[in-house]
Amino acid sequence: MPINVLFLAAEAEPFVKIGGLGDVAGALPDAIYQTARTLSAEEEVDIRVVLPFHHAIKQKGFRPDFLGEFSVKSQSGPISCQVYTIKKDNIPVYFLDGAPIDDESPVYASDPVFDGFKFIFFSLASLQLPDFLDWKVDILQANDWHTATAIYALKTLDYPTKNLANTKTVHTLHNLPYMGNGVHQAMEAYGIPPTQDKRLPDWARHSPLPLGLLHADKIVAVSPNYAKEILTPEFGSGLQDFLKTISDKITGILNGLDTVSWDPATDPLISQNFSVDILHLRSKNKQILQNQFDLPANEQIPLLTLISRMDPQKGIDIAIKGLDYCQDLTWQAILLGTGNPEVEEMARRLERKYPDRVRSVIDFDSKLAHQLYAGADIFMMPSRYEPCGLSQMIAMRYGCVPIARNTGGLADTIEHIGRKVNGGTGFLFDQPYPSVFAKTIERTLNLFNKTTLWRQVQVNGMNADYSWEQSARKYIDLFKTLLHKDK
Repeated sequence: MPINVLFLAAEAEPFVKIGGLGDVAGALPDAIYQTARTLSAEEEVDIRVVLPFHHAIKQKGFRPDFLGEFSVKSQSGPISCQVYTIKKDNIPVYFLDGAPIDDESPVYASDPVFDGFKFIFFSLASLQLPDFLDWKVDILQANDWHTATAIYALKTLDYPTKNLANTKTVHTLHNLPYMGNGVHQAMEAYGIPPTQDKRLPDWARHSPLPLGLLHADKIVAVSPNYAKEILTPEFGSGLQDFLKTISDKITGILNGLDTVSWDPATDPLISQNFSVDILHLRSKNKQILQNQFDLPANEQIPLLTLISRMDPQKGIDIAIKGLDYCQDLTWQAILLGTGNPEVEEMARRLERKYPDRVRSVIDFDSKLAHQLYAGADIFMMPSRYEPCGLSQMIAMRYGCVPIARNTGGLADTIEHIGRKVNGGTGFLFDQPYPSVFAKTIERTLNLFNKTTLWRQVQVNGMNADYSWEQSARKYIDLFKTLLHKDK
């Protein structure tokens, strides 16, 4: 008998992607399906993805089949939900639509009340989908606050139907600070009361994410290190004491990387393809970047890059100030990203101060991102916190050596270079201060000048295995444990 998994998410590639959740929800379900089949001829996971039928999805021209409709209860009366389906690779995908999923709204609105009505409607509708399909669910997997209400309602309200009677729940935690605060009005509108569990702080008892975490059978943080960090005051967002009381059900499974889309040997967006075996060809990409951005075309000058949302969480200010501290060293830098206007202006100011070696591109440019991974020597990722992160994995796969803060998934994926290179793949620093970051840049530049050792670091990173198969195996084991099946 297969393990039936209902996978709920707010976004998923290729239908809609706003952030890292879109990458995960787009890749993980099929990785679980494929990996289960390779583990045993008798192994099977029937995993099905459920998404809100966002306006952004409709605009892309997907043509899903209409299956029918049902009603979702609310305090003001039933609300109709329409069900559509489409196949992505081997995975059935269901789109749920209805009045709260407004045809003109963005995927995530700036108004928490608006988002509350949309995602709570979606979460509750998802619980009625199995009976609509007449499909028994073994595992319900929710992601972040947008679908956390499904777990809370399943465990506490009159929602266990015949196809959800014995369902186990997994809550994947991508970013703890985003809890769905401010949506209590929507929860009241759907008859969802706050919890009385005193382990939660008063302010968290009517927020979807804490309620989902409270009632989930297992909580999966998106890296092993992040699973530990959320138990501390620095990263716990005020829930650390509560999380300690349920630490026995918290685990960490590292997100994977789409190694087909991100492959320097076949990437159509870069000028010169290369691999570990022909790594010397990589230098052409650097030369093209230097020419494109009117920087001195010199292979011996280390080229640093930063590709990120311009946000304080990402530590962009740490990188910018750190580079300023390194003005007496030889380097070039290209910064790519958009976001917080104040952080964007910091990047522009750095370019104005160092017009001969800094370029700031305030934009979201996917093609340029690929080219920077493929041509820059050093990748800067000084995040104040980073639950998992994909950019450092991409950088290493493309031979771009990372400098990153020793936190979350960055610590789990980057093998720090100590006194000797050995299996090192990059440099980690502890305190989120520009002065500390600057010292790490200096260490990195010193190694860059040692050509043989630098090449070894690049090879180490390119050979690291961060494919989704590794993550999928751990999820499958987790499902079996929850269902008391032999591994």
